[in-house]
Amino acid sequence: MLYRAKLHAPMTLTNTECEVYKRQMIIDRWGTEVQERLKQSTVFVAGAGGLGSPASIYLAVAGVGHLSVCDFDSPEWSNLNRQILHDASRIGMNKALSAKKTLERLNTYIQVTALSTRIEPDSVDRLVGDAQIILDCMDNYDTRYVLNACALRKRIPLLHGSIRGWEGRLAFLQPPDTPCLRCIVPEAPPREVFPVVGATPGVIGTLQAVEALKYLAGIPTPLKGRLLVWDGEAMETKTFDLKHDPHCVDCARIALDAPSSRTGSRVR
Repeated sequence: MLYRAKLHAPMTLTNTECEVYKRQMIIDRWGTEVQERLKQSTVFVAGAGGLGSPASIYLAVAGVGHLSVCDFDSPEWSNLNRQILHDASRIGMNKALSAKKTLERLNTYIQVTALSTRIEPDSVDRLVGDAQIILDCMDNYDTRYVLNACALRKRIPLLHGSIRGWEGRLAFLQPPDTPCLRCIVPEAPPREVFPVVGATPGVIGTLQAVEALKYLAGIPTPLKGRLLVWDGEAMETKTFDLKHDPHCVDCARIALDAPSSRTGSRVR
């Protein structure tokens, strides 16, 4: 089911919005132009759970004008140690709808579309729509691969996040400049109920928001084509260069020599 956002607001900033965002607007290379660009942007957030919660919250309060949040599931008690979009009063409510309620309360100047459906191969392109970037906040690789293929077709970045226990991983993927997700994880690992400390997806989801904001603002990211691994127990961060798989079943099938239809410095 689709819970539509309210009608699009004017793309210029109001005086109140300038007050809300003024501390970020004084950052170098930001200012009014970038803030208005954010207001015109659409981000697709796949999953309103542990990663999707902090990612969408920080995108919302930063002033990204339209968030499409997709999740077919409902909050359970075991989710509440990390899924901060929801609380005990939302048990049994659809997560995407719960996310919409929280995000639009945090920032009344943005629009949120709640997509309470599964992400499937035959629906993903329609669900993602005209988003400039996809945030992979999922907990299973079957759906991640569907998102990966969609990002390839639409020529938009996939910002991949994953967590387990005290460890989190983050990668900014934008073929042909970088490998795709299937290049670096060719086969889905077995599904499991994995351990997680709530602060771990808090860190990685927040970093997803940072990377998405930089992309939309046209600020280059050194993470492009690299994997960041954050070890919360040891409090260490490492990054690794990622390599293309010439036999990748996803990106090897797609003509990647065409220019990207959208970049961080060109947002519709």
